[in-house]
Amino acid sequence: MDMARASDFRVPPPSGIPAPPRDGKLRLLTLTDIEQPAFLAAWQHLVAQACEPNPFFEPWFLLPSLRQWAAGGQVVVKAWYRDGELRGLLPIMRSANYYSHRVPHAAGWLHANAFCGAPLIATGHEDAFWHALLAHFDRSPRRALFLHLPKLPADGPAHAALDRVLAEIGRAHYIVAEESRALLTGDTNAEAYLAQAMSTKKRKELRRQHNRLAEEGALTFDRCADANGLAEWVAEFLTLEAAGWKGAAGSALASAPETRDFFTQALECAAAAGRLERLALRLDGRAIAMLVNLVTPPGVYSFKTAFDEDYARFSPGMLLQLENLALIERPDIYWADSCAVEGHPMIERLWRDKRRMVSRNIAIGGPLRRAVFRLLMAYETRTRTANQTSTR
Repeated sequence: MDMARASDFRVPPPSGIPAPPRDGKLRLLTLTDIEQPAFLAAWQHLVAQACEPNPFFEPWFLLPSLRQWAAGGQVVVKAWYRDGELRGLLPIMRSANYYSHRVPHAAGWLHANAFCGAPLIATGHEDAFWHALLAHFDRSPRRALFLHLPKLPADGPAHAALDRVLAEIGRAHYIVAEESRALLTGDTNAEAYLAQAMSTKKRKELRRQHNRLAEEGALTFDRCADANGLAEWVAEFLTLEAAGWKGAAGSALASAPETRDFFTQALECAAAAGRLERLALRLDGRAIAMLVNLVTPPGVYSFKTAFDEDYARFSPGMLLQLENLALIERPDIYWADSCAVEGHPMIERLWRDKRRMVSRNIAIGGPLRRAVFRLLMAYETRTRTANQTSTR
């Protein structure tokens, strides 16, 4: 997706939120619109009613994201009303940048540090939301040839509703990409989970690494869910991450002012909303492994982690994840998404389940546009099938 610097974003003059549209219709809102108190209150109410949690579209995360990267006119928020209330929300971007090709399309908007694209939909309104969204793009496709929906949880209620609606109306669609991320689930305690996940030999090795690390100095662990000392903690995390391979590759959060400022603001807002959990493993008071969890019951998103590579022989990242297994004992948490790439060498050794995420393309507009979409679908699905066949 195309990105823009915050300085490129032009905020329109303040304005009030108009009356909600007729039931079943979508309203297009700008950043200024969604920052109005009346809309923020409706947005928070929608979060509480959502059929599945998505922290990346909650106000405390999406607002800092939009302020940093929403280019004027390219990203809008689609707000859907039913029974006079806000029942659905999805940020949308129109772009010609499609997987390194120039293909105009509309897409659910995610930036590089957002890991779930499921819309916020009030429970019980899932099918109606998708009907309304697709009808909206049929009426107003503009230059877009199709609708792209990235990173939908394949087993979630929003995706299940989308499947039902697509089957009901017989609309062309296909999965263009998918991944399986490490997932933490279970109804046991941390100790029992670890015993099931790892062999006795591996658990013994981790205990040895812990003991050897403790010989290097005073080894402590801290967990925090409030804003106490947050500014210092964030600065410490950014420094720790930048000192490793991400810093060398230029992909650390601190490598660009946009990502640095976004991360700082998002964590501040998450703490204020009661959505933040911070973990740190410290040696003589200095962090050697750190972890950020975004807590959105009944789920958790393990958002960002970093460790001191000078201590890699002690596996500090894994030792911190052992402490993170306490998530499984929380009565309000049923699962945790690692947000890690598929095949991650560390977390997949510990978190045994998988969460499948799919990205879908869906036909919109009239007959000519749908004919073009079918050509694209034939090309992309043929290429994907050929790749799958060649790897068997």
